[in-house]
Amino acid sequence: MTGHHNINHVVPLGWPLAVLLRAMPFRTRVKCRMPRESMEVVPRIWPSEPELLAVVSRHLKEVPRCLWDFGDWSLHSYRAGKALSDVVPEGPVGEPLMGFLAEFFTRTAAVPADELPPRPPDWPQSGQSEEFLRWLIDFTEHRVYVPNRLRFGTLFSAVGVCPDALDTFRRNRVRPRLSPRPFCLIHTDVHRANIVVDRGKCCVIDWELAMFGDPLHDLATHLIRMDYVQDEQARMQHLWAEAMCRAGCDGMTSDMATDLPVYLDFEYAQSVFPDIMRAACSLPTVLTDGALGRAAEQVCRAVRRAAEPLQLSRVPTVPQAIDALCQWHVTVTRLHETESTPGR
Repeated sequence: MTGHHNINHVVPLGWPLAVLLRAMPFRTRVKCRMPRESMEVVPRIWPSEPELLAVVSRHLKEVPRCLWDFGDWSLHSYRAGKALSDVVPEGPVGEPLMGFLAEFFTRTAAVPADELPPRPPDWPQSGQSEEFLRWLIDFTEHRVYVPNRLRFGTLFSAVGVCPDALDTFRRNRVRPRLSPRPFCLIHTDVHRANIVVDRGKCCVIDWELAMFGDPLHDLATHLIRMDYVQDEQARMQHLWAEAMCRAGCDGMTSDMATDLPVYLDFEYAQSVFPDIMRAACSLPTVLTDGALGRAAEQVCRAVRRAAEPLQLSRVPTVPQAIDALCQWHVTVTRLHETESTPGR
């Protein structure tokens, strides 16, 4: 099972490791998890997922445990079931699941901060929501856009994403300054492929992108990446706020009506870069109409969603996106041919 960040192999546990882990050989399944090389497009403040899982699995018992960390790969307990993306790939997910997820966010917020691994030295302090957002914007600009500008810059410009787009978002005078909110553990990647369902029970997996920050950011990324229908997106916001208040976390819902839209706008704004890059990188060496059409639709959707937050002047049509992708593909192909030619 391959995702953006890891390759996973689910296998029966053989004799040596079964003895070591005191498990039933060949009847117990485990997950061998290996990080894969990929473009850095989202923050990862804790390099060791096993170290974080040691804390999370103590408080959220359904989360798979890391059984052994071998450094370049790790062995995890296996959570049986199907990904929600396979069961309900699109459309409504239903009130029971949304209720579970609302409670999941409160239980995640309750994980003691002093048990979490150390944060980076420049990490904002709890309550510094505006500084937290600024850190996220700076990461997107300096760790995502700038390092990839040489390879993808002409493609960004061709589909309407101007070079100063993030600076425009940062300096937006209409945007309200975020209110201070207590920070907590946040998953930041709760979507259908990361929710495992089995006989009425659910579990949220893949914690490598978790961080310590503003809980409204976690809600915003969930609302967008979950791809809720409109009614369920509004209902999920209500359930989330209700669950937080029941759990005594009223402060985490402070000024939610004004601040949640800011995080939603940021999520649309930052995702335009990885979405365009991934669409371009998905193209085969020999272009086909089908591959170009799918990539162009992904590009148009990303630019359309980011147009208002980034104040973009235009959104490409599918034919325009196809032309931009073709030109980018020709340029990259020629560059690779030049680099591989002897004597150059």
